[in-house]
Amino acid sequence: MPLRFPSTLQAAARAAASLLIALCLFAAAGSVVRAHEIRPAIVDLTFPGDGAVRLEMSLILEAALAEIGVEHADTDDSPNAGRYDELRRLDEAALAAEFDRSTARFLEGVRLVAGEASIPLEIVGVDLEPIGDTDVARLSRITLAGALPPGAGEVSYSFDPAFGPSVIRVPDKDGAYSYSVYLDDGSPSAPIPVEGGLSVSAAQVFVDYIGIGFTHIVPKGLDHILFVVGLFLLSPRLKPLLIQITAFTLAHSVTLALAMLGWISLPASIVEPLIAASIIFIAVENIATSRLSPWRPFVVFGFGLLHGLGFAGVLTEFGLSPAHFVSGLIGFNVGVEIGQLTVVAACYALFGAWFSDRRWYRARVTIPLSLAIACMAAWWFAERTGLIA
Repeated sequence: MPLRFPSTLQAAARAAASLLIALCLFAAAGSVVRAHEIRPAIVDLTFPGDGAVRLEMSLILEAALAEIGVEHADTDDSPNAGRYDELRRLDEAALAAEFDRSTARFLEGVRLVAGEASIPLEIVGVDLEPIGDTDVARLSRITLAGALPPGAGEVSYSFDPAFGPSVIRVPDKDGAYSYSVYLDDGSPSAPIPVEGGLSVSAAQVFVDYIGIGFTHIVPKGLDHILFVVGLFLLSPRLKPLLIQITAFTLAHSVTLALAMLGWISLPASIVEPLIAASIIFIAVENIATSRLSPWRPFVVFGFGLLHGLGFAGVLTEFGLSPAHFVSGLIGFNVGVEIGQLTVVAACYALFGAWFSDRRWYRARVTIPLSLAIACMAAWWFAERTGLIA
């Protein structure tokens, strides 16, 4: 027989999860980028005239100097984590000195090519934030400039993956972006015209953003992965699982679109802890009840609204071109759904297909895994609200 919990315990568990969500709204504060998060370098490419080219970079400089590569979703996963932690404890002057010593290596990793010719770059501006809360990553701004070869009509950009991922953007005269692409394997961008902007088809944007959406779930979106796994654990049967996944999909698609249109906005310092709290709620409910309640799809829908706001932060950084807003948005959503279905398929292949009809499934699979998920999400909640370092 599956384990049953008294109704009072179920009510207490749900109340506790609800309280976590409420407390989150008051406790969440601070910057949107936590100390151990991997954030892509955001790079704006401009051609100011007179044969000049300019790169304005916003990045976590300490991660680049420590060479936390693209293969890591968290700085703690890198063998260079100790070096990164040392760098982020440095004050502004000491970090600037470390950067001066690493300038040659840094410039090797930032490449602009016109045809077959590399464009020599020099650092013309360094803006470092003073040291503050070491639980929050500093964003540094580095400006590089160079001279185009005579007659150069287009350039390609690449970033050493040892420094992490990057996003190359081309701003237009209206302050939007005519081109943006996520690079994470060292491959160069498409050739970018010096004049006249870059013509990218809607189909290409759609395909590119499918990849971005997928990788945001697998392997980089561990919090979203655990949320989906939590949905699977209570009821691995196909119909109720599809109802929950559909509710989640509809919800995050709505808030993602509204946030990208600028109609709604909520700081990541609130959204990210709330996402952790949503995972705690699902995991605790898995432990407290053995049956899928009729109102759970509506709860999942509500949590999907939060996750959609989290997804919006990714696309906002990338500077999705207004000309291909719809195709990029749809492509990203498709990629996210493929990622979620991949997670569901993996869960089914690992234990759903073999054990879900066994009487001991709940006691030996659902409850232990849900407890582990709840503990991990509780750690994230505490970390994202600043309760722990």
